[in-house]
This record gives sequence, structure tokens and C-alpha cells, in this order.
Amino acid sequence: MNKNILMIYPEIPHTYWGFQYAVEFVGKKAALPPLGLLTVAALLPPEYEINLIDLNVSPLKREDVLAADMVFISAMIVQKDSFREVVRLANDLGKPVVAGGPYPISLYDRIEGVDHFVLDEAELTLPVFLRDLEQGCPKKIYRDERKPDIRETPAPRFDLIDVNLYQGMALQYSRGCPYNCEFCDIIEMFGRKQRTKTPEQFVREMEVVLKTGFTGPIFVVDDNFVGNKAKVKKLLEAMIEWQAANRYPFTFNTEASIDLAADDELLDLMVRAGFNSVFVGVETPDAESLRAINKLQNLKTDVAASICKLQRRGIEVTGGFIVGFDTDTDNIFDRQIEFITNAAIPLAMVGLLMVGPNTQLYRRLKREKRWVTEPSGNNTHELHVNFETRMPEDVLIDGYKRVLREIYSPKRYFGRCLALLRRLPNNRPHPRAVELGHIRALLRSLTRQTFSNYGLHYLWYIVRALFVNFKSFPAAVTMAVMGHHFFLITREILQADEFSSLLEEAKEKFLLRREVAWAKKRPQLVHEVVSYVVSTKNALWKEYRKLSTGVQQHLREAVAEFEGFCEGILRELNQLTAGSSRA
Repeated sequence: MNKNILMIYPEIPHTYWGFQYAVEFVGKKAALPPLGLLTVAALLPPEYEINLIDLNVSPLKREDVLAADMVFISAMIVQKDSFREVVRLANDLGKPVVAGGPYPISLYDRIEGVDHFVLDEAELTLPVFLRDLEQGCPKKIYRDERKPDIRETPAPRFDLIDVNLYQGMALQYSRGCPYNCEFCDIIEMFGRKQRTKTPEQFVREMEVVLKTGFTGPIFVVDDNFVGNKAKVKKLLEAMIEWQAANRYPFTFNTEASIDLAADDELLDLMVRAGFNSVFVGVETPDAESLRAINKLQNLKTDVAASICKLQRRGIEVTGGFIVGFDTDTDNIFDRQIEFITNAAIPLAMVGLLMVGPNTQLYRRLKREKRWVTEPSGNNTHELHVNFETRMPEDVLIDGYKRVLREIYSPKRYFGRCLALLRRLPNNRPHPRAVELGHIRALLRSLTRQTFSNYGLHYLWYIVRALFVNFKSFPAAVTMAVMGHHFFLITREILQADEFSSLLEEAKEKFLLRREVAWAKKRPQLVHEVVSYVVSTKNALWKEYRKLSTGVQQHLREAVAEFEGFCEGILRELNQLTAGSSRA
């Protein structure tokens, strides 16, 4: 019986959501630990020996894999490249691979190298897999569409990680969402009936985190924390009591629907419990688009006014925005920029609409015969879509790039930060004491950002922030650090796009010269084309190696495709040369 399990969490590429450049300022390696694997570890029998390697904080070594009996891996779609590399290594070393999580759930029929897929929710499928494994007859695929009672789910195994490597911790209170947005895959995976843990259970998990020695921010990973308002109010009351008894060691952030702002009692409880930020899916300021995607909850309120209300109560808002809906017109880009600016949302996650598998949107587009390809998994850094859009694709991409350039220009970004600081209250409850980590982050911010290419904008902002809202100055520094991350990621995205254009131009030139060579069939001309392809490719690789690691990550698929294209062109030309020589 194989009981030595190596759990591996693949690397998250450089994206807005990765926050790689921000966590460096506080001396951390990653934003959050892999909560899914930590929960799966808790579901395994106690006799199993478990090691966990998060590739976002430490490297994977061959000897780590060799020492294991079996490899468990979980990933989101955005981690697919790293996922494939891990699976390939395990295959090479002869270790069975067990995979689960969002990426395998959505695309298991397209994934190679995995021995066993344990899909859907592990509380139901993992025990069946383990039973079959013990009996020597494990199957390829394990699925169960039922929804487990997560009140029976054990606390995550935080003892398997070094909490000091992470900027924050993660906990889960609920699964599922009562709403029915067309593009969302959450309701497909977890259902529309929200299942919750008990307040006592969640508080015990807070205690587990505290026992690790960690204090600071906890992300409650629910896709809609306030989906069941009556239950969440009881949870918040228990959290408030626990926080007071333990001198408020944690702050919290989560995801929630905008109707949170309409419930004053709920809002008050969240503030008292220590929630200081929330992600809200705004998506679009266009009412017609909201109706078309069935995001009706955003039509029942003034979203901008609701955001302002949250901010004035001390809850910062991170907004999710999407362009590329069927009903979008050419002015959507200006409208998105205007909304983000007026709503004073520094962290605006704007992305192209990406069609995920197993969503209502995917099924509709299939019926309409509008091609859908495999998604990248992260629409906040890709400059392509995976379906046939109504708006001309070049117009959509150009408009999206303009949105990114404008909202993440330092001047505009810091302007939104100051507008937010004016809204935040001066008397936010239970502010955390200034710690060494905060001072270190401030010093690194002053050192690195002052002497950056946006240093003047940064200094103007820092000085103004001191006078605008002195008591929220730690939040102002955090915003500055986050801005550094967003500036760099935006620059990487646009640089990668420029280099991709060079690759496409080179391919077009190669094709034209190949056609001439095929038409004239002169060996000397063929040799000249071969020389041109090779020299051009080498020149591009030379420029590619000058790019930052982040830019190279964005280009990974484009570069691999270009390399294959060049090999095909050269093979055809060599065949033509061989044929001419024989003739």
C-alpha cells in the first residue's frame, strides 16, 4: 500500500492575481498557501506520510519525487504549464500521479500523464479512490456530482507549510453561490445552494492558524461570502467574540456580491469582525450587458454608490471587470475607465472575457457555432480571446490594452488611491499595531519606488497620503506596493504583446519567401531562404533572452509555437533542396 504521498502545487505565472512583485516588499514568497491541497491532506488517513511542496515558494527536486510512492497534484487552469512539467517529471521517474482541482475537473479529458483523476469535491471522491487503491484496483477517473456537507470537513493541515513564507493565510467558510451568472463556473462546480461550515467549526480553524504563529490577513476564499446572509451573521458574531478574546490577531478579506452594501447590520458585523477589503464582481457598467449575462443582482442597486458606502465604512473594494461581452460597443473601454476612476478602485482586475469549460456561456457559444478553444485560465493578462467575438477582435484587443495602459499609469493609479484614502474613515476599528514587517515594507517601498521610473508620481502620492488620511497611512503604503506589482505586470503584458507581434511578422515573411522558393525551385534561392529563416530566428532569440523572466513567461506558448513553425518551414525547404539535388 502506497502511503508516502508528495503533494505538489504548481507555479502560478506572473499575473495581476499572482502578486509576485508585491509580496517581495514584505519579505514573503507568495500571497497565499494552497488551501485545497491542505484540505485534501487533512482528509487522508493518519497513517499516511505527507510532504507538500508549493512551487511558488520552493523548488521541486528529483529526489523529492523519487522519495515518494505517489504524487498528488492540484491546479487552476492558469497553472497548466507548470502542472504539465510536474506530471512529466513524475512520469519520467515512474511515480503514479493523482490529480484534482479546477484544472483537472474542467479539462481532464485533455490532460495526459495522469494515472488517476480524483475530481469534484474530495470529501466524496477521495475515500472511494483510497478504498480502491488499498484493494489494488484504482480506476482512472473518480467523479461524484453530489455536494458534500462541509460541516464534516476537517481543518486544513497548516502544519505542512512554513507560514512565514506567505503574506496571508486562507480559510473557507462556504461553497456555492445563489446567483446564476452565465460566464461563471462556480455554480457548475459547487452548486447554487450555498453550503456552510458552522461558526464553531470556522472559529476552530482560526485557532489552528493562530497556533502556527501566524498573525495578519486571512483570505476567506468563498466565491460569495454573503450568499446566505442569515448564517453569515451568526458566523460574524462568533468571529467578533473570538477576535476580542485573542486581541484581534487577524484581518480578513473575501469575495462578495454587491448586495452586501444594502444590509447595514451585515456590513457592521463584517467591520467589527475585522474585514477590511472585499472583491466585488462589477463586470461592466453597461446594464444591457448585465442583463445578457444574467448578473441581475448588479441591476438591483447603484453599484457605484454601494462601493462608496463600503469604502466609507472602512472596507476597500477590489473590482472585477470584463470586456468582450456580446453587447459591448466601442465606448465600453472609456466607460470602464471612467467607472473605475470615479469609484476610486485602485485594484481593478480588468480582463478579456474568457470562456471557461462547463459554463452556460460555453454551452451557448457551442450552440451558436462560435468556436471555443481551451482557456488560459487567467483573463487578466492574456491578450487574446478563446471564442468568436461580436466586436471585431482587433478592436477588442486594442481597446483592452488601452484600458490597462490608462488605469495602471502611475498618475491615474495613485490618483485613485488618494480618492480612496479620502473616503476611508479615520477611525477604522481595531487597527493592527505597527510591526517590524510594516516598517520593513515602508523602507523597501521608499528605496525601490522612489528611484523607479515613476518615482516622482510615487513621492507626490506618499506625501499627499500623509495629509489626506494619516491614520490610514499603512494602507496607503500597501496600495503603493500593490501599484508597483500592477505597473510591472502591465509593462510585461504589453512588452510580451509587442514581441508576439514580431514573431507573427517573421512568420508572414517566412511564408512569403517559402512560396517564392517553392515556385522557382532554385537551390541557391532555397539556401538563401533557409539562411534568412535561421538568422532571423537567432536574432529574435537574442532579443527574447534580454526580456525579463515575467515577460518570457507570458510568451511561453507563443515562443513554443514559433519554434515549431520554424522547424516546419526549414523541414519543407530542406526537402525541396533534397528533391532539387536528386533531379
